[in-house]
Amino acid sequence: MRLLVLDAALSRCFAALMEGEQVLTERVHDGPHGQAASLPPLAEAVMEGALDAVVVGIGPGSFTGLRTAIALAQGIGLARGIPVLPVTTGEALTACTDPRMPSWAVTENRRGAIFLERFAPGGLAAAPPSVVAEQDLPRPETLIWLVGDAAPRAVARLLARGWPAGLGEARRMEAASLARIGLQRLAGARPMLALEPLYIDPPATT
Repeated sequence: MRLLVLDAALSRCFAALMEGEQVLTERVHDGPHGQAASLPPLAEAVMEGALDAVVVGIGPGSFTGLRTAIALAQGIGLARGIPVLPVTTGEALTACTDPRMPSWAVTENRRGAIFLERFAPGGLAAAPPSVVAEQDLPRPETLIWLVGDAAPRAVARLLARGWPAGLGEARRMEAASLARIGLQRLAGARPMLALEPLYIDPPATT
């Protein structure tokens, strides 16, 4: 299945043409700014031939980046008559964690706080996404793995309190991880989400 994968949630944006979970072509813009202008030409550069679906990151993340990626995905999906599959930041970051273990996705919200998405074993959300200060991270009920760009400082905070936490490998969004979740959603293995930005923080001018 040929997929176009788009994401501009965190500190880089990218567009990738995929065959299943395999990257065929990818273009990336690094840096927390300029995503609204950068993502459309990245998508144009990788689109080639027929597409079966578009996978797009819906956040939590950058207010402007999310709006740009979702609007672009909607336009391409409508023009080509193909489905658009939303994937949250946390779903993508935890896609490669041990499915038998609970996990948290923790990402920087650019204001010093942390976006927190909690997942039960099996990868389904265990609680609504939230914004927390580092010092207000909740106590895990059992050992959990943390991923995302805020994971190192979050794990250090939890361990300093004697709470169970492990540091996972994923720090940034990857096209293969978004594709994996999107394909699961298309197959009905995950509930469908609304195709709209997942805002859990007032918008910042970014």
